[in-house]
Amino acid sequence: MSVLEIIDYQSSYQPDFERLNIEWLEKYFRVEPIDREVLGDPERHVLAGGGHILFARKGDDIVGTVALKHAGDGVYELTKMAVTEIAQGLGVGKALLDAVIARFRDLDAAGMYLESHSSLAVAVGLYERAGFVHEPRPEPSPYERADVYMVFRG
Repeated sequence: MSVLEIIDYQSSYQPDFERLNIEWLEKYFRVEPIDREVLGDPERHVLAGGGHILFARKGDDIVGTVALKHAGDGVYELTKMAVTEIAQGLGVGKALLDAVIARFRDLDAAGMYLESHSSLAVAVGLYERAGFVHEPRPEPSPYERADVYMVFRG
């Protein structure tokens, strides 16, 4: 059985970043224009601003991803977290979340938040156990689907 590795973004992984996110968006919601923009050019929309993208690799397969996008003033958005369906329930999401929280801590940043949807109970529970707490949204969301706003307090 292959070991799960968490690895950093390389441009050759852009199609995986897009594939993984579109897979879950089409299953649960719809792909919004902002998603297409970010997924199509993560180097510009995430990395160029000081963000990070991580991947979960099992053997030769990229099975999950998560992004840490710099939102300004030392605050980061945890975004674009997706795990392919065949790898769900195997701890991939937790491994990605733990790795992105460690990366956030290494940055000595001012804060981190995420947006999600209340129908994604497993994901919301994972975020809560990791130290995210529900708070009122400080400004309107760019995502139509987002009805959950959480801030990292872990």
